[in-house]
Amino acid sequence: MSGEKIRIVVVDDQAVVRQGFVSLINTVADMEVIAEGTDGRQAVELYRKLRPDVLLTDLRMPVMTGVEAIAAIRREFPGARVIVLTTFDGDEDIYRSLQAGAQGYLLKDMFFEELEDAIRTVHAGGRRIPGVVAERLAGRVGGSDLTGRELEVLEQIVFGRSNKEIAAALDISEATVKSHVNNILSKLGVADRTQAATTAIRRGLVRLPDAPPGSN
Repeated sequence: MSGEKIRIVVVDDQAVVRQGFVSLINTVADMEVIAEGTDGRQAVELYRKLRPDVLLTDLRMPVMTGVEAIAAIRREFPGARVIVLTTFDGDEDIYRSLQAGAQGYLLKDMFFEELEDAIRTVHAGGRRIPGVVAERLAGRVGGSDLTGRELEVLEQIVFGRSNKEIAAALDISEATVKSHVNNILSKLGVADRTQAATTAIRRGLVRLPDAPPGSN
């Protein structure tokens, strides 16, 4: 009976990916996708309106990110059950998602049976973090210790800016920038700015937009 099915909302800004998941989920006898969304704001609105049993959401979406949507939903509905479906396996992405309240974190290249099992587990009140994701999370060191200002400096480093340019952009002295850079290298356990930049991107500490901040 329809009333016994696990009611699911799927949110992903890529239509082909979203529709693929929806089609697969709807082949399962006791599962039903009741709505689809394309961004984080829609995720919040759909959850508020429909109160699904499980929300499946991407991370990188327009308007509002998946992490922001999860946090907003969990603030309003502490019992909400959310699974992240993403191509990103950076430890900071994983950490932020789980901190926001997600109970599952799956990569999109998984077998469908794994998603099916995760939906059942999370719906029953459990958590589902695959081994490869758990390993990345366990290896997370340093990044959470970076201050807000150090993250701003790190972003500037990623875009190849010099200490002088960073000082001008953040309205601080070059000496202060140098101090922040030294702290960043130490906390990330890297030897130079290039390694800091590659580590920041790999771990999801800094996002790469289509163009550097302030370039327009």
